[in-house]
Amino acid sequence: MNRQREKIGEYFIGRVVLGDTDVEGPGGNIPRVAYRVFGNRCEYPEAERIWPRWASGIALEKGEWVRWPVNYQSAWLHVVQNSWFASNRRAASYGVEEVVHLDGGQISTKSGFYCALGEAVNGPGGYFGSNLDALADCISSSFGEGPPDRIVWRNFQASQESLDHAFLDSIVGLMREFRVDLATC
Repeated sequence: MNRQREKIGEYFIGRVVLGDTDVEGPGGNIPRVAYRVFGNRCEYPEAERIWPRWASGIALEKGEWVRWPVNYQSAWLHVVQNSWFASNRRAASYGVEEVVHLDGGQISTKSGFYCALGEAVNGPGGYFGSNLDALADCISSSFGEGPPDRIVWRNFQASQESLDHAFLDSIVGLMREFRVDLATC
């Protein structure tokens, strides 16, 4: 929850078993109650440092994800996706821009690509896919404003130097399949 008591994310924790409550401390108080939790741990431990930023209630800034260490980009994307869907938004474009711009100088990881694209399409903290299938879902969604008409990927060469060519080919192919004009420069 954020400071306004709004849900900003959610995790399934599984079964919770209450520990021994019959133990009394000094003065008859129960000093601590232990719980055992059976469930999944978050696969993004860096998310623990990112969630407080989301909970602060202060509007996210454009490019904020870039200011975190590169190894936090997967966790940032995880928080974006978790928060996006926990806030009852759909995999869709809510932005109004017909042309969105990506800066390849900021995109050095697959997660970074999805962070940059989500922000370009839906604003800071925006989601527009977290893998190729999710991106296809967002582009083809009948909800929201529809996909952008055009994506201008500046400094594309910088992304080519950092990202796997098969990944880039898949992105280009996906855009072509859904008739999104992708301009690289």
